[in-house]
Amino acid sequence: MNTPSADGARSPSRLRPRPARLARAALACVLAITPAALVMPAAGAVDVPRPTAHYDMSHSGDILLDASGNGRDATLTGAEESSFVTAGEDEVLRFRDDVYASLPQGLVSGDDDDFAVELTVSSQSDRDQFGWVIGDGIGSWNSPELGDHLFVNPRSSQSGFDGQVLAGLRAKTGEDNGELRLPAGGGIGDGVATITLVGEGGELTLFLDGEEVSSLAHEHRLADIVPSGDVLGYLGRSLYSGDQMLEADVTDVKFWDEALTEAQVRASQPTAAEKAATSEGLLKLDIEQAVLGKNPGLDQITGPVRLPQEMNGIALTWTSSDETVIALDGTVSRTISADTEMRLTALTPSGSVLTFDVTVLAPSLSSDLEAIELPERTTENLPLLADGPVEGADIVWESSDPSVITATNPDHVAPEAGMDDPFAGAGVLTRPSYGAGDVDVTLTATASLGELTETRKYTVTVAEKPRTAPDAGYAAAYFRSDSDERVYAAATTENDFFTFEEVNDGAPVVSNEADTTGHRDPYILRSHEGDKYYMIATDLCIGCGTDWGDAQSNGSLKVNVWESTDMVHWERTNGDDNGAITVNQPEAGMTWAPEAYWDDDLQSYVLFFASRLYDDVDHTSGEGHAQMFAVLTRDFTTFTAPPSSWQDTGHARIDSTVQKIGDYYYRFTKNEAGDAADGLERGKDIFLERSKVLTAPTTASAWDADPETTWQLVDTAMTTPVTGHHGEGPQILALNEGDPNNTPDDDGYVFLVDNYSAGGYRAFTTSGSEISASRQDQRLSQQDGWEPRTDGLPESPRHGAFVSASQQVLDAMHGWQEVKAVPSRTSLRLEGRSAIAEVAAEDGGDVAGPVVFSGKDWTETVELSDGSASAHVPEDAGEITASYQGYRDGLVEPSSSEPLDVDEAQPLATSAVPRCVAGSVTLAVTTTNDGDESMKATIVTQFGSSSGVSLQPGTSTTTAFSTRAPEVTAGEVTVTAAGEEATASYPAASCG
Repeated sequence: MNTPSADGARSPSRLRPRPARLARAALACVLAITPAALVMPAAGAVDVPRPTAHYDMSHSGDILLDASGNGRDATLTGAEESSFVTAGEDEVLRFRDDVYASLPQGLVSGDDDDFAVELTVSSQSDRDQFGWVIGDGIGSWNSPELGDHLFVNPRSSQSGFDGQVLAGLRAKTGEDNGELRLPAGGGIGDGVATITLVGEGGELTLFLDGEEVSSLAHEHRLADIVPSGDVLGYLGRSLYSGDQMLEADVTDVKFWDEALTEAQVRASQPTAAEKAATSEGLLKLDIEQAVLGKNPGLDQITGPVRLPQEMNGIALTWTSSDETVIALDGTVSRTISADTEMRLTALTPSGSVLTFDVTVLAPSLSSDLEAIELPERTTENLPLLADGPVEGADIVWESSDPSVITATNPDHVAPEAGMDDPFAGAGVLTRPSYGAGDVDVTLTATASLGELTETRKYTVTVAEKPRTAPDAGYAAAYFRSDSDERVYAAATTENDFFTFEEVNDGAPVVSNEADTTGHRDPYILRSHEGDKYYMIATDLCIGCGTDWGDAQSNGSLKVNVWESTDMVHWERTNGDDNGAITVNQPEAGMTWAPEAYWDDDLQSYVLFFASRLYDDVDHTSGEGHAQMFAVLTRDFTTFTAPPSSWQDTGHARIDSTVQKIGDYYYRFTKNEAGDAADGLERGKDIFLERSKVLTAPTTASAWDADPETTWQLVDTAMTTPVTGHHGEGPQILALNEGDPNNTPDDDGYVFLVDNYSAGGYRAFTTSGSEISASRQDQRLSQQDGWEPRTDGLPESPRHGAFVSASQQVLDAMHGWQEVKAVPSRTSLRLEGRSAIAEVAAEDGGDVAGPVVFSGKDWTETVELSDGSASAHVPEDAGEITASYQGYRDGLVEPSSSEPLDVDEAQPLATSAVPRCVAGSVTLAVTTTNDGDESMKATIVTQFGSSSGVSLQPGTSTTTAFSTRAPEVTAGEVTVTAAGEEATASYPAASCG
């Protein structure tokens, strides 16, 4: 196809030998070439002028070489070596919305109004795009920044030009944008076609495969369009700032600074046979890529393949030389004992045969075991898969300490409703308590496939539980608008939900260099055991020029995930250099508003999101409505696949959020439909459902649904009737103990809805009992007090999240700094010769670590237990102190007690505890002798006394007094011995 220029000159890079492939011309009928493509040039030779530039896709680095010999090379932007392929005998540049070329001056001079541009191209995408443009100046429609230009779009999505060639010019005059379009003249079809635009005087003529299809008379001069700078125009780039870049395969582009006749247009273009050969080559490349799936090559097939029923508009029928090895549904056998060579064959409607020789590799259990990556130290349950991720082997896990990490449950069965546990009971942690230290566990994985078996061991350190502290306020994350798609944060100044202030000086809290660069709908949840926070966000940037239609049909399949212990320093769970994580399937159109919630039954997090689902990876057909899907994760790095359908009622649903109250999960979701859908009463508003199974599927909105197996509708049209605006991005949060907005019994919740067209979130206070009681005849949103408020919320917060936080975290956020250690206080008291130290953190949270007791010629180190430590004080210790040393996590400051003189300590101590025995109260009195001499004690209680109780040095004795009563009031006991006296009080008790 890349025919030589008039003098036969070619770039040296194109002078490589090529196999003769013109025999493929017989396949021209295969590829739906437009009828005009079969028109052959006249018998007599036609003298075609030498082009001013000829780009046959020869390239060197970022240079698109001019094959005309005129040296007018173009400059590539975004092209990689993988952007170029060979199809038939042609080199092809695959423009995939990521490549363009800047054209140099000199291709068209503007000395007169004559020119010609020939573009040989294949495209399956109807888009707002330019194949080529003469002109410069990027801007919006009718803006002064937008330069005047000539252009051709090989496949337009504009009304009246759907799927057809769109050509024209723009010459702004006055208030009018000044765009003139040639009348629609048809499309390029499914294969390679040549589009030629010829300008002569005041007329533009469009040719498709050598046949005139449209023309336009105009009064503009080419000299007014040719820009004055170094760049004449572009290949693959539109001048309209809102347009996309080209999505097409380009094999040849020529420019002339003169007009061509119709005969010259026909003679210059590649022949129908050459175009058919290139079309077939591209078709085969595209089919091969689709067939591979996740396999690295046709000679290394180990996993499922995809046999597409259609490609590039051409229907395909498949056969397999051995369906026991590769079935027609793409299933690949993993029971073969040796590598197997076979052939897949695709037939087109016209009888063309495309063959693909493949090698299916015999299974390797090592591949499954090597694919398992476990952390060296973990705070989360482990994803110990029961099915190998590569070969699909059965994997059984054993644990050296099942009390810390569970092994595979041999009796595991799938639940009747909801998702199955992919780990079959394995990998669930029981972590050591805070301060007890980490513990190492050895895991043994045995993989089995047919008669093959292989074993591998993994050592994992299970982290102790984290320090916890009472929640003292709240944090929030959100984005601001379609033009400000970054994550911002706020925190309350008090333990009052309505006291938010923005933090980090109002700057974004995470960087946005990766993927689409847009971060929307951030959601934050605290990890199951409180070690950290996870933040998840949509990978979408509307402000970058993506239109809403494309965002839903060709959007990101990824989610952004970060983790943090302080909500100041966020790190990606998969490493900071890796961007967002793919969780969706190729047939999906977008991955919107991801959230996650802990599933008690599955002992995993359920990540759920909204998506459209298409019938194929090219998104050519499908139901088109938004659905909710779910995947499981234990570490927010690895996710189950493919996503499971969670909500598909045939009507659009997005933006679910979940809260468990009692035995039920409550789910707030947006009805994305513009109408009442299936009983939801109002479009673009929030409704509420409940279920005992978090992952149970929903196929209908029903008031009488069984919440044991699906989700029951319990409220709908919840916000618009009271806010007057559409709502999305619902959030629900339990209020902290001590929050003045909470209920007296600490059952308060705050519900929020994003009024996205009216400034952001509105908040409603409610209670768990009101949410739990919601039914069709007693709806939550129709109770007294269901009124929105906006005071005290972050300024203009769009779809985001709200979460409780400790004072330590709140202080870090307000100062936008490292977490500071909490002050502690150590007190010391004596009970006989026992020194008891008690350590308390200022924030009321956990305290762990050692306490050092010291006195004259004496020190002893004791680990705290429940905030206290004790040591026996030797004789002559003199003045003693207790010093808390802090803990290795550095979260609580060290502190020391006031000194105590041990010589003032009494050797006699006592305590009394009432207990129930046979329905009556018995008083147990424990007496301790901390002295160095034995003694006889007398114990006096209101229920009797006991004399001559023997107390040996350093020992304790317990004496029981029966009250013969089912209940007693509080009282006191007295013990005397060797001239010393000790007393102890006890509480009232009842055994009724």
